Amino acid sequence: MGDFGKLLMIVGVVLFLIGLCWPLIGRLPGDFIFKKGNVTFVFPIVTCILISLVLSLIMYLINHYFHRM
Repeated sequence: MGDFGKLLMIVGVVLFLIGLCWPLIGRLPGDFIFKKGNVTFVFPIVTCILISLVLSLIMYLINHYFHRM
């Protein structure tokens, strides 16, 4: 198996593990929830920032890994 295949498998396992842990985490502190009557609006700002940081780290590692080749 080539290096790219191994990298894809690692990224897949990481995403799978994040998916398994996601229901356990629930809503993070800092996520805004607005309730008025029977309408609920959820704005997950902290969750979005966390996802952005994780994806940026993954992209940085992929770029760094393939730049060395």
